[in-house]
Amino acid sequence: MGKILRTKKLTTLSELLIVIILLGAILGAVYYFAPGLRVGEAKQLDELNINKEEVDNVTTSEKLELPSTSLSSSVKDKPLVRIAAYAWNAQSGIIVSNGGPKTTKGSLMEQNGVNLEIIRQDWLSELRNMQMKFIEEFDRGEEFPDADKSAFAIMMMGDGAPFYISTMQQALDDKFGKDKYHVQVVGAVGLSYGEDKLIGPPSWKVDPKSMKGSLISAVLGDGDWVTALNYAFANGLKVNPDVTTYDPDAVNFYPSQDDDYIKSAEELIKSQKAGWTVPLKEVKNGKLTGKTINKKVDGCATWTPGDKMVFDALNGFTDIISTREFNNQMATTVIAVKEWSVKHPDIVSNILKSALTASNQMKQYDEWQVRASEAVAKTYDMETPKYWYDMFKGQKGSKNGIDYNMGGSRVFNYADVMQYYGITDGTNRYKAVYNQVSSYLSELNPFGFNESVKRIVPYDEAVNLYFVKNINDIDAGSAYKADYTKEAEEVLASGEWNINFDTGSANISGSSAKTLETIYNLLIQAEDTKLRLEGHTDDTGSTEANYDLSQRRAQSVVNFLRSKGIPQSRFQSVIGKGEDEPIETNTTASGRAKNRRVVITLLK
Repeated sequence: MGKILRTKKLTTLSELLIVIILLGAILGAVYYFAPGLRVGEAKQLDELNINKEEVDNVTTSEKLELPSTSLSSSVKDKPLVRIAAYAWNAQSGIIVSNGGPKTTKGSLMEQNGVNLEIIRQDWLSELRNMQMKFIEEFDRGEEFPDADKSAFAIMMMGDGAPFYISTMQQALDDKFGKDKYHVQVVGAVGLSYGEDKLIGPPSWKVDPKSMKGSLISAVLGDGDWVTALNYAFANGLKVNPDVTTYDPDAVNFYPSQDDDYIKSAEELIKSQKAGWTVPLKEVKNGKLTGKTINKKVDGCATWTPGDKMVFDALNGFTDIISTREFNNQMATTVIAVKEWSVKHPDIVSNILKSALTASNQMKQYDEWQVRASEAVAKTYDMETPKYWYDMFKGQKGSKNGIDYNMGGSRVFNYADVMQYYGITDGTNRYKAVYNQVSSYLSELNPFGFNESVKRIVPYDEAVNLYFVKNINDIDAGSAYKADYTKEAEEVLASGEWNINFDTGSANISGSSAKTLETIYNLLIQAEDTKLRLEGHTDDTGSTEANYDLSQRRAQSVVNFLRSKGIPQSRFQSVIGKGEDEPIETNTTASGRAKNRRVVITLLK
């Protein structure tokens, strides 16, 4: 007689086999039909849009229940953990996964056993102070530091992480001893997709060279500053690294008060409407002229709602460039205390899992976007849910015949984040961003950066993807994919790059390695753009030979970029112009050197 099913016809062994088979069938069905219990591979985006303003909606998952507005009782006995963050719409996914600033009933955070509080903090210095306060308590033996205004993690723009992590690491080393504590990127939950931008007169868009001599208010070291730098360098413009001087042949920056992006907008408005100026020592060709220039602020680098403030207050301004064009530049990045996180990996992974799952719902269901806007408005205690809903999608406006764009955000599901870090396709987009910004910090030295830190923390030390890879049982969703099938016509940026080649050859010289890496990093950040490459020579040799040489040299640059993972379909045209379009005289060695160049144009 079987002892399991209490039958007379089957032996116990036979009954055990039947139970195993039935159990396997049940679990298999649950795994297949339950949307939160399977990992899907990244897929190319289909054209199924729920809202025509969205570019990345594809329905693959069952809609989950929305979180309530009442606080959770089931996690109240669990240790409270805090994350501090700017008021930024690209954080919508993690906020709605929590149901608001504190974990609510029915939220994904509650389901994953996390008691989380999200605290708004718009000052970079205070974000640093909150994380430092947490480490001080942790160092005193508190396993779950809970002092007011402390946080185990902060969220910020990923392109601001090299500045934040390097300066924070120096402060930690000075306070606690070298390498006792660290802060690291542990993942990303979204992306600015137009929300962060450079604002200026339309002439900067039509003719980027007209930016020469401009003064732009920005939070130096922050992501919006990087947006402006990317635009300047992609167009071959010089940047003045000294904020106390004014160079009429370069793009100049004014450091906004309190490291506050809202101040960046207010400073532009005040300068344009009230005539407020900044006294700066004039410099030409790297030398002081002895003059002091009282310079108006001509533009600003900011994000929503700073952009709306400017467009409401001023005439004659528009968005010049934004994270919609440099679409990989600014991920919503979580930076956590390493030593605490490795002791509590499940908490960190479950926070990310909750955020990525909620984001996957937002990408598919408008109801989740509506609920997210409600949670964001409550968390930031700022504006209405409709405001955040509209700004998430991005809004267009027009004033006195000048068009402008405001807002624009994306959220990451698991497939997105795995792709962003190159885990699934081998192209580490964030590494390109991190390395490029590190180069800016080293070369431009904002606020005496190089003197205040002993080194820039390298990518491999600054980023720890264990917590992302540690996520299990998640509906990955579909990753965003760039579309290169259409002909691009609008010029986003066009820069002339002096790439050195072996004499009379298309072989790229080793001395151009840094230049090529800069080009690659910029192109990865602007992944949605198509590319046009033009090779140029001086007039040495025959005309026909120069056509051939310029074509082969342009193709050599293409080959390098393709070897780094940029697809062939992204290159719209590759042309050799020979000696036909010199930018300098060919009668001098320096003029001929400038004429030997490759022009790379970003198209959208």
